[in-house]
Amino acid sequence: MSEAILRMRGISKSFPGVKALADVNLEVLRGEIHAICGENGAGKSTLMKVLSGVYPYGDYEGEITFDGEPCRFGGIRDSEHRGIVIIHQELALASNLSIAENIFLGNEQATRGFIDWNKTNAAADVLLRRVGLRENPVTQVLDLGVGKQQLVEIAKALSKEVRLLILDEPTAALNDEDSAHLLDLLRGLRDEGITCVIISHKLNEVLAIADTVTILRDGRTISSTPVSDLTEDKIISGMVGRDLDHRYPPHESTVGEEIFRIEDWTVHSPTQHGRLLVDRANLSLRRGEIVGLAGLMGAGRTELAMSVFGRAYGANISGRIFKDGQEIRLRSVQEAIKHGIAYATEDRKRYGLNLIEDIKRNISAAALGRLSRRGWVDDNEEYRVADGYRTSMNIKAPSVSSITGKLSGGNQQKVVLSKWIFTDPDVLILDEPTRGIDVGAKYEIYTIINSLADQGKAVLVISSELPELLGICDRIYTLSAGRITGEVPRAEATQEGLMTLMTAGQEAGK
Repeated sequence: MSEAILRMRGISKSFPGVKALADVNLEVLRGEIHAICGENGAGKSTLMKVLSGVYPYGDYEGEITFDGEPCRFGGIRDSEHRGIVIIHQELALASNLSIAENIFLGNEQATRGFIDWNKTNAAADVLLRRVGLRENPVTQVLDLGVGKQQLVEIAKALSKEVRLLILDEPTAALNDEDSAHLLDLLRGLRDEGITCVIISHKLNEVLAIADTVTILRDGRTISSTPVSDLTEDKIISGMVGRDLDHRYPPHESTVGEEIFRIEDWTVHSPTQHGRLLVDRANLSLRRGEIVGLAGLMGAGRTELAMSVFGRAYGANISGRIFKDGQEIRLRSVQEAIKHGIAYATEDRKRYGLNLIEDIKRNISAAALGRLSRRGWVDDNEEYRVADGYRTSMNIKAPSVSSITGKLSGGNQQKVVLSKWIFTDPDVLILDEPTRGIDVGAKYEIYTIINSLADQGKAVLVISSELPELLGICDRIYTLSAGRITGEVPRAEATQEGLMTLMTAGQEAGK
């Protein structure tokens, strides 16, 4: 049996008013892929930041032993010097620099005090081939998709002679193809003797790739178990402290009359002349109904949603929008909100929230007019409204004065939903509403969606997870290459059937 390359004993870490870690123990065997699972706020990322020196020695309690030697890291450079490299969920690449410059940033390939660009680019090319990325090393990072940027981060780690690679939610923003490639790469690194620690909410991926799974709950170690002894249900039970008999809360919709319809909706790319993103789409929503929109990456789901939401994205947009049977024109986001349309973006950190502001300001941001008197915002009313949502949405924070960026992903998503619910919409478009959050928080989000439908609102849910759409939606539209290819009632929908519709006409569209 392999020996342990890493031991963490009695790790405790506190923030003002919060005990993030309480006597956590972790043991990782040499050459394995070790997964860490837990709900948002369980302490997973905090534990890895302790290990990597983001939180330096003296800022926590407990002991770390790596390769048999005690470690007291004062910063990330200290841990990297020992061969421990962390890749955070928010990628730390300089978008305006080349791939090669990013790989060797802080570790420049110099000759006689000057950067040797030939040596730099040649070494980067070798690393790119090693991670299976066929890109020119001088390509700017801003020209790469998220999946390729993730591979650049791994190439950067390999340049530092990594022995223990930590990946925090590495596939959260990746499509299925990029995720599969990344997981294969991690298996290859394991075969080379590199130990990996992976934090992930995607339990199917955890079961497919990990050798051992450690579960954290409320900042404590619950178990460390060989993956051969686990199922998704067992992992979930450990994470939430109870059995989830149903992944999706039971719900019976009371569907009313049509409230929203788009006809012949067509959208062109604002950056690529002549490229069609949405092609004559027709879609309708009824009161009290939860409707799904399924499509592969690049099918045009987000482009459709954003263009409908006050033409927030796209060029040469044409088509008609009807609300309560009357045609309306939504020429701006403000007009969309005025007509009772709300859109919660898939990228809550970049577009959905102001992470450096508090909960109160984020919740009120889209409807300040409802809190204003003669041009001045009523601070007391703003606090009262936000605190009401903190309670009703079960946002886990000491107060609405807490900074939003310090909340877990699930709680940030509840703040996004609160912001748009406060606008009192009739139609809510939710783009990937559960991306990057744990199963317990997902269940709460599903319950909120059901509640909105019960209030007579129409909800359009865009999701990459077909089981999610099958679990919560009354009807599901499929989108392929910008075209609506199907409309299926939940009773008739299957993953296989939806996938067939999601790939329909793709050859013709190429």
